[in-house]
Amino acid sequence: MDFEKIQKKTDRRSKGQKAVIYFFLTIWALIVLFPFYWMILTSVKSYGAYNGEHVPALFTLSPTLQNYKDAFTAVPLVGYLLNTVIFTAAATAIMVAVSTLAAYAFARLEFRGKNLVFTFFLSLMMIPSELVVITNFVTITNLNLRNTFTGLVLPSVTSVFYIYLLKENFEQVPDELYRAAKVDGTSDLKYLWKVMIPICRPTIVTITILKVIECWNSYVWPRLITDDPAYYLVSNGIQEIRENGFGRENIPAMMAAVVVISVPLIILFLVFRKKIMSGVSRGGLKG
Repeated sequence: MDFEKIQKKTDRRSKGQKAVIYFFLTIWALIVLFPFYWMILTSVKSYGAYNGEHVPALFTLSPTLQNYKDAFTAVPLVGYLLNTVIFTAAATAIMVAVSTLAAYAFARLEFRGKNLVFTFFLSLMMIPSELVVITNFVTITNLNLRNTFTGLVLPSVTSVFYIYLLKENFEQVPDELYRAAKVDGTSDLKYLWKVMIPICRPTIVTITILKVIECWNSYVWPRLITDDPAYYLVSNGIQEIRENGFGRENIPAMMAAVVVISVPLIILFLVFRKKIMSGVSRGGLKG
């Protein structure tokens, strides 16, 4: 009887703790999601209605899609999106290939100075990205690659962090598989393609998605290396919209353009969120 009372008391305490945790998580989720709600709400308000609000309203009874129409007519937003897709696809594909080969070399191949080279690679993560931007800018300018997709893509074709993440994941694959493959005469590239990549696919998918998000959101480098509107990305486009499109005062139209630019990444994350979490957790485990 006493055991049943203790069990019931424990269950009530556990339910109470869960209720408190879920309450605070709900509050935190509302705080995090509120900017997205405000962005979408503002984008469906007319210019007159938005400027006529002395106190910002949390809803609107007369939504409009005119701002979205203006987002595609005031500036070549479709062209900016297309440029961003090309840049993102090229940079991501090359980065995944380079990172996979580098991670495999550090994880499976034996060569003189491997640990020293890998330590040097990791030390690069300590260098602020702003310092690297200056060097990259001078190099790309000297090669006459400004206002080209090549100049946009080149500084983004490698990532020390992704190499490290993949290396840790590759090292979780048993060495016996590699030895058996070598006994059968399998080349390293074939072993990588047939064994390592299928086993470590969640991590590869994760770094691919993260790189897509990184390229889509990149701002500093595209702003430095391009001044020709034909090569503007969406990051350039936002500034162009603000300066030469709607003007600084037309906030609803600006928010409509931001929604159009943000929706692809939001959908991408929602679709692949489980793979992202799975890949990150696999890369962080070793044993």
